[in-house]
Amino acid sequence: MNPPDLSIENSLWQKGYKYIAGIDEVGRGSWAGPVVAAAVILPKNFYIPHIFGDSKMLKPKIRESLDKFIRAKAVSYCISEISVSEINKFKIGKASQMAFRKCLKDLKVRPDYILIDAFYIKRVNRKNQLAIKKGDEKSATIAAASIIAKVYRDTLMKKLSKKFNQYGFGKHKGYGTKAHQEAIKKHGFSRIHRTSYNLDYLFQ
Repeated sequence: MNPPDLSIENSLWQKGYKYIAGIDEVGRGSWAGPVVAAAVILPKNFYIPHIFGDSKMLKPKIRESLDKFIRAKAVSYCISEISVSEINKFKIGKASQMAFRKCLKDLKVRPDYILIDAFYIKRVNRKNQLAIKKGDEKSATIAAASIIAKVYRDTLMKKLSKKFNQYGFGKHKGYGTKAHQEAIKKHGFSRIHRTSYNLDYLFQ
């Protein structure tokens, strides 16, 4: 599979947009931990390594190497997280939107246009954004956001695994694996589990 490229970005640069932000989130489907979003603005001369691509498909060491590369080359980037308590209060859809908007607000360089994976950002003019299905496979800017968001969240979940070592967060990052399900059955929910999710079926 070919890596994502800058063809969408190039068409926008040719139309006069200068700063194009790619945004993606990770952790939406996780049973525990925060949801994390990242926004990245890449330069026009950004070199796309052949190993670039969907963050979920990359090996951890490659992802971590790309994370450093992206941070060093980006015009601007920002990472935001929305806590479990906020997810439980507002539900994951609204929490993800909160993460997107926080990224935009905290970027040091204001983007002219936004490329985002799958979902439009609410309260942002649709004329200045484009939601792309499987965007991290098509747009290098969205892929870059996906990579730094995942590296950040994976690192965070590894740290949380030390506090809640009976759940194995360092391995599954809070997602619904069989091992995670068995740990919940044995130990119950921790304070970083998303109680707003309907997980009652685990105990049936």
